[in-house]
Amino acid sequence: MYQVIIVIHVLLGLGVIGFVLIQQGKGADAGAAFGSASSGSVFGAQGASSFLSRTTAILAALFFSTSLGLAVMIGNQEGNVDLMDEPEVEKAIADVPLVNGSESTLAPALDSVPVIKLATPAANIEEDSTLVDTAEKEVQAVVKTIETKAEVVIDDTKAAISDVQETGVVTE
Repeated sequence: MYQVIIVIHVLLGLGVIGFVLIQQGKGADAGAAFGSASSGSVFGAQGASSFLSRTTAILAALFFSTSLGLAVMIGNQEGNVDLMDEPEVEKAIADVPLVNGSESTLAPALDSVPVIKLATPAANIEEDSTLVDTAEKEVQAVVKTIETKAEVVIDDTKAAISDVQETGVVTE
């Protein structure tokens, strides 16, 4: 059904274009530009609608209705992809381009983030506080590792940009 409406839609669009192109405009006469139209109205003489203008109007109305029908059909499909959906983080990290053939700098750092489950009873507060301190130190170490690797990547990128500016040749 969708393909049939698409074919009709394209044919109607071509028909509208064709009928508009073969019509003669109201200002096509050389004298119309200087106000020598036969009637006193702004747009010249208003006669009965010709066959071409009626056909163009009908084709345009049908074209708009097929456009609306196609929009409704697409809107009612299940499994639509919304542009505002959140991207998957794993794919985003895996798709990070490598610099100078080195391995990804983010994936190992994110794998080393510790996961600590704290006990819920209040009797283990001392044990929980040492776990929190340990986790905080490990998180700070991971952040420092990420900062260091980011600085290396930034320095490599700056060096590559200056090489390109000096030589005009992109090297890998």
